[in-house]
Amino acid sequence: MNDLYSLLRTQQYSGRGIILGSTPSGKAAVAYFIMGRSASSRARRFERNGDDLAIKYLASKDPEHPELILYSPIRMYKNMLIVTNGDQTDTVYEGLRLGGSFESALSTRCFEPDPPHFTARISGLVTFGGRPSYELSVLKAGDPEGKTCVRSFFKYEEQKGTGHFIHTYMGGTNVLKTFAGEPWEVDISDDIGEFTDAVWNGINEDHKVALYTRFVDPASMEYTDILINKYE
Repeated sequence: MNDLYSLLRTQQYSGRGIILGSTPSGKAAVAYFIMGRSASSRARRFERNGDDLAIKYLASKDPEHPELILYSPIRMYKNMLIVTNGDQTDTVYEGLRLGGSFESALSTRCFEPDPPHFTARISGLVTFGGRPSYELSVLKAGDPEGKTCVRSFFKYEEQKGTGHFIHTYMGGTNVLKTFAGEPWEVDISDDIGEFTDAVWNGINEDHKVALYTRFVDPASMEYTDILINKYE
C-alpha cells in the first residue's frame, strides 16, 4: 500500500485524478483533482452545484475545446455518486437512470479525441446502502494512432482505511503517456483535512489547478467536503 502524498510526489504530471475508498471509521472517501499545462486548462475553478460539482471557466476568451475541459466531475443519482474526468459523467448518470450499469454506460464511450495524447477517460462510482462498494474505469487508446479502445473496469468492496487511485497520465513531454496497470492502492486517514492536504501538497505545484474531497457517512448520506481552487 502507498502513502498518498509520497505517491503523488513521484508523478510530475498526473493530469486528472480520482481517489475512492473508505476511512478507518467506515466513511466513504472521494477525491477529484485537475491539473493544467496550457493557459486554458489552468483558467478553471471548481464550484459546488448542490450535491454535485461543476467546473467554471475564468478567462474571457472561450476555450479551444470546451467539451474537454468544462464538465460536471461529480453528480449524484439516488444512492450513487458518479465522478469522472469528462462529460461521461452525464453518460453514466443517464445510463443509471435508464436502468443500466456503470459498465454498460461506459461501454458506449472511449478515450478523448485529443491526438496525439488520446487522454484516457477515467471514471468512478460509489454505491451506498448496505456495505459500500465502488468501481473504477479507465478507457484508453489501444494503439498510438487511436484506432482501438481498451476499456478496463475494477470493482472493490469496502476495506477500511484503504482506497484506490487512478489518473490520466504517467509522464512524458510532447506526447503524454497514458495511465497503465491497475489502480494504485493507497492509505486513507479519518481526517478529511489531512487527506486533502496529502493530495493537494503532493500534486506538482506548477500544474495543479483544483481539488475537491468529500467524506460521506454511508448510512445517512451526510457528508463533509473541502474545495480548493488555485486560481480564482
